[in-house]
Amino acid sequence: MGRTLSHARTAGLLVLGVALAGCGSGAAATAGGSTTPKTGGTLTFAVGSDTGCTDPQQVASNDSIYSVRQLVDSLTDQDPETGEIVPWLAESWDVSDDAKTFTFHLRDGVTFSDGSELTAEVVKENFEAAPELGALAGLATGYLSGVEKITADDPRTVTVAFAQPNAQFLQATSTHSLGIVSGASTKLSAQERCTKGIVGSGPFTLAEYAANSSATLKKRTGYAWGSSLWEKQGEAYLDQIVFKVLPEAGVRTGSLQSGQVDAIGNVGRADESALEAAGVTLPARANPGVVFNLAANNSDPILKDAAVRQAIGLAIDRQQVADTVFNTGTQPATSVLAHTTPGYEDLSAALTFDLDAAKALLDAEGWKAGADGVRTRGSEQLRFTISWFANSPTNQPSLELIQQQLRRAGIAVELKQNEISQFATLLASGDYDLIWGNVTRADPDILRSQFSTALSNPYRLSASELDGTLTEQAGTIDPAAREKLVATAQETIVREAYTVPVVELQTKLGVAKRVHALNFEASSRIQLHDTWVE
Repeated sequence: MGRTLSHARTAGLLVLGVALAGCGSGAAATAGGSTTPKTGGTLTFAVGSDTGCTDPQQVASNDSIYSVRQLVDSLTDQDPETGEIVPWLAESWDVSDDAKTFTFHLRDGVTFSDGSELTAEVVKENFEAAPELGALAGLATGYLSGVEKITADDPRTVTVAFAQPNAQFLQATSTHSLGIVSGASTKLSAQERCTKGIVGSGPFTLAEYAANSSATLKKRTGYAWGSSLWEKQGEAYLDQIVFKVLPEAGVRTGSLQSGQVDAIGNVGRADESALEAAGVTLPARANPGVVFNLAANNSDPILKDAAVRQAIGLAIDRQQVADTVFNTGTQPATSVLAHTTPGYEDLSAALTFDLDAAKALLDAEGWKAGADGVRTRGSEQLRFTISWFANSPTNQPSLELIQQQLRRAGIAVELKQNEISQFATLLASGDYDLIWGNVTRADPDILRSQFSTALSNPYRLSASELDGTLTEQAGTIDPAAREKLVATAQETIVREAYTVPVVELQTKLGVAKRVHALNFEASSRIQLHDTWVE
């Protein structure tokens, strides 16, 4: 393994990532009249929900990621326009020819906000502790699955060795889920990390946190080790960022129009015109990863029948959902992966709306319409509960529309709202029929995290050839060969309807005139180091 492999091997691993180029309709928000950045001031950002956890390694909801992402740095960063992996805390890296061994060379002079130093040993402690955090750290655990050995070769060099080739790991080191926390933070329990907070090396520190209410971040003085993608060197422009939790979309919109907040997440279609008329900019970017979908509990006595799952997919009019509920520009699902995900395969021909075909499929399986229109077979009734979470204003109207669409096929659906803090617990328990959600990641290995029975297997799939395909793509370093395997995995998931893809998530923000350079990162979340206010 030679140092000269760094750039060549990185480029090889990232050919799939080039598909990210041009995927956004607004890479940044710069709306005001001034063009000269100013230091100081407070940015107030309103979100719709809070997971009750301030540990980036355990947070998966965008509304919470927005704040905790500012607290930690990662070993690498990912260019949102090209997909290229670039230096951050690691100034360079080597990847072995078989993609089993990753060696990172850390930059000097990095400290955490408690004054402790970033060393190879701290990175080792992070990657050893993350899989022990439990259900909330599912993403981090998946990224590190198969680790054979982690060694601190010297104070500035750490090596991560996997038992099998692991083509996704370099991109994983750019995510918030593998953001680096201090050595002391790695020794806290999962609950302590959530409620007390972690210590990071990021450009902001957590000054105050009140669950389901607000999080206040203060600028880290002396910060000097930002991502190579950032325009400003050194400390952030902003003195303070306040994230307010405002669950009602109308309240968030009104607060932005009145100037009580400077930016909001989850802008809805109904509010777009009024915000634009008020001079608010609406930057948007499609999220890569698994689209919004109805994930079936494949161990359910009825839903384990592929014909039932396929009928659900045929009965949903995805275009109507996208055009009726979601913000302008949102696309219906054309695969289990969003079109902005590296390795995406267009399977739109297999995801058509065909109500007659749905009815015929259920008829053939012996499901007959009863007096109330709901289908029955013997003593069974075709009736399910969809579990959903109150972290987006589009969730409830989307599901109410889908509820109506499925009813026309004779499928009865009840909707059950849950708090976003219950998400991981509900998945782990398996106490659901269908669950509504999406997962963002700019690497197709997200399919392995979600659908491999060798990992957490949240949807209770039975072991199948899909496992082999997902494992093989993770170990394939040739981009073209990996792309074929990723395509095969998507085709299998869609054909078997292990989950029913519905609509892509497009992040659309509302940003006031006085805010500049509010940038999207590769995962379509936000990076606020370069952001400044008039």
